[in-house]
Amino acid sequence: MSKQNAIQLSGVSKTFDGFKALADANFTARWGEVHALLGENGAGKSSLMNIVAGLYGPEGGSLFIDDNPVKLKGPKEAAKLGIGMVHQHFKLVTPFTVAENILLNLGHIQTSGLYRERLRRVTDDIRAMAARIGFDIDPDARIGQLSIAEQQRVEILKVLLAGAKILILDEPTAVLTEDEAERLLTTVQGFAREGAAVILVTHKMNDVLRYADQVTIMRAGRTVKTLKPDAVSVDELIRLTVGESPAGQDASPGGRVPGEPFLRVQGLRSTGGRRALNGLDLTLNRGEIYGIAGVGGNGQSELANALMGIPEAVSGRMEIVGEGDLADFDAARRRALGIAAIPADRYGAALAGPLSIADNFALGDIHSGRYGPFWYLNTRAIEADAAEAVRQFDVQGVRSLKQKAALLSGGNAQKLVIAREFSHPPQLVLAHSPSRGLDVKATEAVRERLRAARDNGAAVLLISEDLDEVMAMADRIGVMSAGRIVAEFSQPADRQAIGQAMVNHV
Repeated sequence: MSKQNAIQLSGVSKTFDGFKALADANFTARWGEVHALLGENGAGKSSLMNIVAGLYGPEGGSLFIDDNPVKLKGPKEAAKLGIGMVHQHFKLVTPFTVAENILLNLGHIQTSGLYRERLRRVTDDIRAMAARIGFDIDPDARIGQLSIAEQQRVEILKVLLAGAKILILDEPTAVLTEDEAERLLTTVQGFAREGAAVILVTHKMNDVLRYADQVTIMRAGRTVKTLKPDAVSVDELIRLTVGESPAGQDASPGGRVPGEPFLRVQGLRSTGGRRALNGLDLTLNRGEIYGIAGVGGNGQSELANALMGIPEAVSGRMEIVGEGDLADFDAARRRALGIAAIPADRYGAALAGPLSIADNFALGDIHSGRYGPFWYLNTRAIEADAAEAVRQFDVQGVRSLKQKAALLSGGNAQKLVIAREFSHPPQLVLAHSPSRGLDVKATEAVRERLRAARDNGAAVLLISEDLDEVMAMADRIGVMSAGRIVAEFSQPADRQAIGQAMVNHV
């Protein structure tokens, strides 16, 4: 590349319904570099990158691509300029196969030949690129049958196969294991060294320090600072990002005495086409956090779905001690028993995006009659309770309780989910990747809620592919591989032993 700057944004502003998402924001990424973008949820990072990707048009300021001024008319025009963005929340057609989704994205490239011929070429390209990166992906698998981690890999493949030279990766390692993340980031770093430009939107400070050449911090829609990450510590990066050090995090817990068993899972087995669960056994006690660690795609999502009541074809027993099998409980019974669910896909499985913030909050109590009969709900009471929850759980970006939940940033959407699920003291908390994609401050807020639930006697199941999170949070740790628990550890646990258990059974 003969020119230095791949992207340059200067004085960019953007407003949504009167809310100033970007105010005089500046950002420059150069060819041949990995540039990290840091900031709290709602700081404006995704809005800024969506402008580069052609999804939004700026109201003020200028955009230069390869040092040339441009005004993008949409994502297709951005793609023709070699810009590709991997979004934190996936943009895949779930009934389609992996190959069909990627072909759909390559419409501006794959224009010749019959459909079957184009699909065959794309299938070959997927296999070649997946082998190069180290992803295990079946091009013929349907998106709806893939785990969250596998869907993330499809999104990454989709952008790479489109031939992007400017790669915008929004939390690309959030659902990847340490080894997968290392392979991915090493690969994209190699792309940058070959002359591409990579923008890494992430909250993982170690990824910034290890892989980024430059880092820009944003706060409240403005650019705070750009610097070289090797010239600053993790603590300083956190301070610049959130304005303060995060609340003191617990060291690996240990020595806690749990209560009586609350949940017993026995012989849980998938009965559908993909045998994701293979005779899983698990006992969860009151007053403890049980963390499940493991490589993505080993049945974690299917286990979470089965326990949370999200449709999943399984056999076996999921017994709430003294009450019966979870599989037999409807939503009202689950609520009455104090079961709180925090799915990994907060927009797809936890919130109804087109509904208002107030309506989403009230969903958990509509069946109970708290707000009156369903045909004549007390909207004033709903809005009063929702307003208090928004205040108590620090849900930012709420301009009105009538605002659509889909307009909340990822971290604030997660806070709304937790506010609803914890609106009554939970007895059982089912949390799958609860801090995925959240900034440091929001992550600690979520973890404090889980710890508080445990300390109040709840049984907490934490499923996370972030081993650091499991080590920091769990009182007991189970390693999940090939659809079952293959090893258990009490805290304080040996990280190397856990890693060895994961590797030996993969």
